Amino acid sequence: MSYTVYGAAGSGSVPVEAALTLIGVPYRVVEAATWEGEAERDKVAEVNPMRQIPALVLPDGEVMTESAAILIWLAERHPEAALGPEPGDPLRAQFLRWMAFVPAAIYAMYWVRDTPSRLAGDDPKAQAEIGRRTSERIADCWAKMESQITPGRFLLGDEPTVLDLYVATVSRFNPHRRRFHEVAPRIGQVMRRVDALPELKAFWAERFPFEGNYVG
Repeated sequence: MSYTVYGAAGSGSVPVEAALTLIGVPYRVVEAATWEGEAERDKVAEVNPMRQIPALVLPDGEVMTESAAILIWLAERHPEAALGPEPGDPLRAQFLRWMAFVPAAIYAMYWVRDTPSRLAGDDPKAQAEIGRRTSERIADCWAKMESQITPGRFLLGDEPTVLDLYVATVSRFNPHRRRFHEVAPRIGQVMRRVDALPELKAFWAERFPFEGNYVG
C-alpha cells in the first residue's frame, strides 16, 4: 500500500503528509509549488483539473482532492492510527464541524490573499486593502474558534487528531503564529504540543520549519 501526494513544503499538503507519517504507511511526494508558475501547476493538472494542491493518489489509483476531505478519509481508512473520532463517537459532531470550518472560513481566504489581483486588478491600494481585510478576517475566525472550543491536551481531548494537524499547518500561514497566539491563546498552547510531537519532529523541520515570520 503506497500513496502519492502532490504537494509542497509549507503548503496545504503538509497536514496530509503529517497524517500519513503518523499512520506509518509509505508515501511519496510529487513536489509542485503551484504558486511559482504555470509549469508547477501543470504538474498537478494530470490529477486535479483545478491545478491545486494537495491531491492524493490512493493505492488503487483513485484521486482525492480537498485537504479536509483527504484528512477525514485517512482517519477513517486507518482507524488503527486513532486520528479522528469514528461515526457514533460523541466527539464526531465537533470534529466534522471544525474540519469544515478551517477550509471554509480560513483556508479559502488565501485564494484571494495570495493573489489579490484576482479581485483587485492592478490597483495597488485595493490589493493592500484586501491584504489587510483578509488578515483581520482570518484572525477573527481563529478567535471565534477559540471562543467555541474547549481543548484538552489536544483540540478534541487527550490524543491528537487530523484536526490538530490541520490547524497546526494553517495557523503557520500569514498572518502567522504571532497573531494566531494573540487571538487564540488556548488553541495556541495545543498547537505548541502538536509542534513538539516527537513522531513529527523531523517532519516539521523538513516540511514546515519555523523560520523568518513562521515563529511558533
